[in-house]
Amino acid sequence: MDHLTPRPDRYDVPYAMDSFQQMPYRKLGGSGLAAAAIGLGTWKFGYPDTGDGSRVDGPGSFEILDRSIELGVTFWDTANRYNNGSGNSERIIGRWFKANPDQRRNVVLASKVHGGMDGYTPNHCGLSRGAIIDALDASLARLQLDYLDVLYFHRPDPGTPVEESLETIDDLVRAGKVRYLAVSNFSVDELTELVEVAGRISRRCRPVAVQNQYNPVDGETDDHAGVLKFCAENAISYVPYSPLGRGLLTGRYLDPAKVGAGDRLHDEGSLEAVAGKLDKVQGLAGLAKEWDLEVSQLALAYLLTLPGMGPQIPSSSNVAQLESNAQAGKVTLTDDQIASITQALA
Repeated sequence: MDHLTPRPDRYDVPYAMDSFQQMPYRKLGGSGLAAAAIGLGTWKFGYPDTGDGSRVDGPGSFEILDRSIELGVTFWDTANRYNNGSGNSERIIGRWFKANPDQRRNVVLASKVHGGMDGYTPNHCGLSRGAIIDALDASLARLQLDYLDVLYFHRPDPGTPVEESLETIDDLVRAGKVRYLAVSNFSVDELTELVEVAGRISRRCRPVAVQNQYNPVDGETDDHAGVLKFCAENAISYVPYSPLGRGLLTGRYLDPAKVGAGDRLHDEGSLEAVAGKLDKVQGLAGLAKEWDLEVSQLALAYLLTLPGMGPQIPSSSNVAQLESNAQAGKVTLTDDQIASITQALA
C-alpha cells in the first residue's frame, strides 16, 4: 500500500515556509508563488559541438542542475530561442527532468515565447493566440513536461492586440499548462497597458515578474528606464537578466592581462565599452574584500536589497560558479554596507 512518511519538521519549523536547502525564497510579485532568491539562468546550456553557440554541454549542464537542487537554487530560467533558436537549452532541461521526475515540484521553471521558432512563416513568432499556443506546446515537448510555472512574453508584439495575448494566457492557465505570466524587455508604457488590460480580463493573466536588463553598475537601459520603480509600486518582481554585467562583476576583468578567448565580454567585442566602468568595479571589489565576499556575491546581494527587485538568475558555466552565486542569497547587508555600495556606484 502506498503511503507517505510524515515530515513534521517541514510543518512545524517556521523557516520551512520561506526557504529550501537553506536558500531564502521570495514571492514573485503579488502572487503566492515563491522562488529561490538566487536562481539559475540556463542560456549557456546546449550542444556546443552543433554550433548552437552554447557554452556548457549535456554532462556539464547535468552537474550544474544536480548541484542546484542541493543548494536550493531552484528557480530556473530558459527560453525557446536560446542558443541560436535551437531549443537546446530546453532540451537539456527536459532530459534532466526525465532522469529526475521526482524533482519537478521542487523547481520553479520559466521559459519564454515570441521569437521565431519551429517554422518560418509570420505565424511562427509573435504573441498571437496561435503563436503562443504552438510555441508553448513545442517548448513543453522539448522540456518533456506538461506545464510551466512561469511563461514569459520575451518581448512586446505591437502587431497583436494585448487583449488577444492575455486572453490566451488566461485560457492556458485555466487549462493547467501555464501557472503564471511574466514579461521581458517591456517599457513602463507597455507594462502600464498590460496591467490595465489584465485588470479587465482576469487576475490569472496579470504579470508577476518583469525580466529586463539590469546590473549594479549600469542600472536600467534608457529604453526601459523607470521599470524597477513601476514594479515596486505595482507588486511585480523585477528579475534582471545579466545581473553581473555579462561577467563584468565577476572581477575577472579587473586584470586585463587575464582576459581572453572564452570570456564573454572579450568574445563579444565589448571590452572597450566597459573600460570606463572598471573604476566602479574596483570600488566594489575593495568592499567585497573588506567584507570577505566575492565581488559577484556583493553585487547579487546588493540587487536583492532594491525595492521591487525579485530573484536573481545569474548563469553558471560550472559548479564552482553556481556555488559562489548561491552564497549571495544568504548574505544580509547592513544599512551601512548598502550605503557604502551606493557611494561606490555613484
